[in-house]
Amino acid sequence: MQSRYFTINDFPQGTPRRELFELREAELPALAEGEVRIRNSWLSVDPYMRGRMSGVKTYIDPFALGEPLEGAAVGEVIESRDARLAVGDRVRHMGGWRDIAQLPGNQVEPLPGIEVPEQAYLGVLGMPGMTAWTGLNRIAGMQEGDNVLVSAASGAVGSLAVQLAKAKGGTVVGIAGAPEKLAWLESHGIQAVSYRDRDAGQLTEALQAACPAGFDVYYENVGGTCLEAALNTLRTGGRIAVCGMIARYNAEGPAPGPSNLAMVLIKRLRMQGFIIFDHWADYPRFLEEVGPRVANGEIDYAETVEEGLERTPDAFLALFEGANTGKMLVRL
Repeated sequence: MQSRYFTINDFPQGTPRRELFELREAELPALAEGEVRIRNSWLSVDPYMRGRMSGVKTYIDPFALGEPLEGAAVGEVIESRDARLAVGDRVRHMGGWRDIAQLPGNQVEPLPGIEVPEQAYLGVLGMPGMTAWTGLNRIAGMQEGDNVLVSAASGAVGSLAVQLAKAKGGTVVGIAGAPEKLAWLESHGIQAVSYRDRDAGQLTEALQAACPAGFDVYYENVGGTCLEAALNTLRTGGRIAVCGMIARYNAEGPAPGPSNLAMVLIKRLRMQGFIIFDHWADYPRFLEEVGPRVANGEIDYAETVEEGLERTPDAFLALFEGANTGKMLVRL
């Protein structure tokens, strides 16, 4: 059986070019004992993948030139030599960026039994959803009535973070850019503030107008101007959960830090970064708490879908243009 997959031919500097990605084909070997073969139906692309294209090990190994890229995927088992997995099982795994994946069975997970569309396990009930829940609850220690600010608030992580925060009863403000993203936030009862065409001072004024009392929690996805404005508007004793800083992912040189970093001292703020893989033991609890709320429609989620394996690099690159509302997915 043939597998088509994407690889990269170089480690990019700055924003990756479309020509960096090559679609290749290889014949799969016969299944070894304990392996499974999966026909993928949905692929995930995520901003963290940019760091794996640097050629440098961070908290995860970099992608290897010429080898299949990796990412979360959902598919159907079409052949199995693992006793735990049968032909027809719907599963989740990290053999994305390809149409057919062949993996050890211990790297494959049957989908949980909550009645939601299967691609939800790549988004609101997958790594992005778990990241939103963990940042608010485990890192920032969100409490009832907290005022919460979320950057990239209409993205895969931020769109769930604002809804989880709103359920706690405080003022919730989401930072976004495109008019349709601001409208999505407002339709869910979230105060929306645009970062477009605003420097840190102007964004600070807009956030102060949206929440004059200031914020107890800031969920950080962006960095840059958003972080500087957030430091200005957090209350004394505020907490910052740092999930990502997409503003610097394609930077070609060191980016300056916020000019008002002294606010961390003046306001006695707590700022902590986290990697979701370190907290995955909490996934069953997250699923128990959030899964039923997604299934019954209490929590809404948006998806931006590209069609076909060939569009996977385009879907990935669109993340850095802010082209997605909610989770960016590729349907095969």
